Amino acid sequence: MPDAPKLNIAMRWLFATPVAAMVVPDIGNRNEKLRAAIFRRRDEHPSIQASNAGGWHSDRDLAEWGGSDAVAILDIARAVASRITTDRQGRQAAIDWKVTAWANINPAGAANICHYHPGSVWSGTYYVDDGGCAEDDTLGGEFEMLDPRGAAPSMFAPTLAFAGEAGQSVGSTETIRPKPGLMVLFPSWLFHQVRPYRGGRERISIAFNLSM
Repeated sequence: MPDAPKLNIAMRWLFATPVAAMVVPDIGNRNEKLRAAIFRRRDEHPSIQASNAGGWHSDRDLAEWGGSDAVAILDIARAVASRITTDRQGRQAAIDWKVTAWANINPAGAANICHYHPGSVWSGTYYVDDGGCAEDDTLGGEFEMLDPRGAAPSMFAPTLAFAGEAGQSVGSTETIRPKPGLMVLFPSWLFHQVRPYRGGRERISIAFNLSM
């Protein structure tokens, strides 16, 4: 095979999908109070059925029963969404975000099936308790995002990918391992799921939607 010509190749990654992640500071006492509020709610209200495959899914008015710590977490989510949202000219957009939030408790064997969140701009998760997932990757429970381009080239050539770090998961998935205090925001149209949790505790999270 002849040598490839020496070309100056300009590579751009177009139509990228933004996913924001940050660790919320001072989580210790806050997470303990959130955990207590979530378990009280579970004891008083049966699970609703949404994306949850097993486990407990609260109603979607967590801001009303979660206490001041839940309100503080949702205020942080609003602030993050405002920082990562602009108008078409790249200027900061002043948006009065409407927040809908709920809690999830996943015991051993529970998961969340693949879904997205219609009617919202940003969606996200805050982890109250990872159930040990951060220290032990055999416990599962990862947050998994599907490539919005679908099967892409993996449909025809599953062993190939695009050159560069951003192209290695083309047609596949990306995962985030939960840890206490971690908050993740992503576009509401992004298909996502939670892999089955295999630990001996409970994996506890707060999920939320931000709409205008």
